[in-house]
Amino acid sequence: MKKLLWPVLVLGISLDASAQAQGTDDAWDPRPPRWSVGLAAVVADSPYAGEGTRIMPIPMVSYQGERFSFRGLSANWRIWSNESFELSALGKFRFDGFEVDDLGKHELARNGIDYRLIEDRDKSFDLGLAMKWNGRAGGIEAELLADATDTSGGQEINLQYGYPIQIGNGMLTPNIGLTWMSRDMADYYYGTLDKEVARGVVDYKPGSVTIPHVGAGYFQPIGEKWTLMGFLKYSRLPDGIQDSPFIEPDTDSSVSMMIGLSRGF
Repeated sequence: MKKLLWPVLVLGISLDASAQAQGTDDAWDPRPPRWSVGLAAVVADSPYAGEGTRIMPIPMVSYQGERFSFRGLSANWRIWSNESFELSALGKFRFDGFEVDDLGKHELARNGIDYRLIEDRDKSFDLGLAMKWNGRAGGIEAELLADATDTSGGQEINLQYGYPIQIGNGMLTPNIGLTWMSRDMADYYYGTLDKEVARGVVDYKPGSVTIPHVGAGYFQPIGEKWTLMGFLKYSRLPDGIQDSPFIEPDTDSSVSMMIGLSRGF
């Protein structure tokens, strides 16, 4: 049973939309608009038990300065760069987790969880470093992040390789990558807390997990100011997440998708 992992999708919009739209081909202007605004539509079916399907409008606002930029839910400060490599300080919101009231009481009960004994898993803000390398063979991106709000107290590493392909006046970028979550982070979002276990909830700790994914991004300029963009991402959920009592049974993968339109100024 495939589920849409909406927090990952929302973050993907903010991270990739402005960056990939610049491209590396002559048909793409390497000087991004200083400001851009837009709107995206997201369809998401949460992997958490009983949370159901969401159709969400997502506003997109980005700013590109000489060193500082922000894109939706993330911001970075360029520390050093040359023609092919960039190192930046990065901050971004993390929308993993859930509110108990949004989960299904009966679905949790089938997983052996009494909803009255569990607590929300809060959103957080991460800080870290981002590295990008671009060459003839494609581009590699890496993020090293840590929870700055001590919500989970964990860390995350994201790695992704993409190869841009010019299609007419648009650009398609197939990609492959993985996300590693530390034990503290995965235990917080997919395991049960010690105080919940003390109330009688099953003791479950997935430990560190690695989530591989494949996907693609597409960008199509419309005139001089507008850009149409879309994303598709398929992730394989590891056993540590699949076996979580908070996850819908038989959920072994996630698919996320988005389509949006933005205008540069």
